Amino acid sequence: EALIEYFNKWAFVYVGLYGYSFIDAGKNVMQLFSQRGWTAIIADVLVDTVLFMVSVGVGVLTGIIGLIVAGLAGAGTDSVGTLMAIGFVFGLFLGFVVSTILFGIISSAVNTVIVCFAEAPNEFQVNHPQLSQRMRESWRMAYPGEYND
Repeated sequence: EALIEYFNKWAFVYVGLYGYSFIDAGKNVMQLFSQRGWTAIIADVLVDTVLFMVSVGVGVLTGIIGLIVAGLAGAGTDSVGTLMAIGFVFGLFLGFVVSTILFGIISSAVNTVIVCFAEAPNEFQVNHPQLSQRMRESWRMAYPGEYND
């Protein structure tokens, strides 16, 4: 548990925002979430799971495209089955890796929004009142016992 306090995905946001060392950032961001009562909220963020599933879907789709292309390219040869298998595996791998890299940007953006909202909810309310209200309402509905303003 002590390691999680220092080494977590949220620490990257604090490093980027404030320039803390990674260990200090991990400790500070976990203190922030504890003060807000958000320990269950941050453990339940489903964005990474959804993005992983989409990456798998993209990988399978590009694998199927690779399978079709390899099948067409090797049509009439004795090794068409092997070519199709190689095309599928190559497409699967390529699609999965590229989409995982791209979705990593989205995951980092979501983490940043959550940390910034925890750090300065009043500033968010002043600068973006409609978005702030929607976010507060959504969090209250999802985590009625955990979310504290």
